[in-house]
Amino acid sequence: MALILSSCIFSQIEGNAAFAQQSVEFREFIDTFDGYSFNYPKNWIQVRGANADIFFRDPFVLDENLSVEVSSPSSSSYKSVEDLGPPEEAGQKVLRQYLTEFMSTRLGVRRESSILSTSSRIADDGKMYYQIEVNIKSYASNNELAVMPQDRVVRKEWDRRYLSVLGVENNQLYELRLQVPENVFVEEENDLRRVMDSFRVNKLSA
Repeated sequence: MALILSSCIFSQIEGNAAFAQQSVEFREFIDTFDGYSFNYPKNWIQVRGANADIFFRDPFVLDENLSVEVSSPSSSSYKSVEDLGPPEEAGQKVLRQYLTEFMSTRLGVRRESSILSTSSRIADDGKMYYQIEVNIKSYASNNELAVMPQDRVVRKEWDRRYLSVLGVENNQLYELRLQVPENVFVEEENDLRRVMDSFRVNKLSA
């Protein structure tokens, strides 16, 4: 279904965090069946059976991963990413989708979310792509069944950055998703943006 090619792309990461590598080598992933490609850190591993068209994750930072979602060819008729509206409107849709997916049935769970940026760009393939960045924080009570409010102490469970790149080709909507803890994003921002900028959607041959 997919063909993986290697390329020698190197970048430097500054910082002394234990989880950060001093240099990152990238590989190119090309899906000739569904029509997209991107670069990803060479040490990331592919996870089979994930609920996505493709899924890679950092082997050390388990909350750091990337995936690609592709709309069904039989139920979509996109002509351009602009069919989603302007980037700001697309950002609202992306955020709502994330919040729906992360909805929790646990008592005492609260989510705080914000759209950090929305933008559009024309890549070297001549196609327009939208880039959406959101932050979501999750808070939960340490004792959700406690009767007295003072016994229900709310703490932050996680704080993550979600980066989406949207593109349209073959009448389908493609979305590259990156998930990363906020503290890791600070250390690896340049490399994560390289992944985002590398995403391309490709016309399938008849």
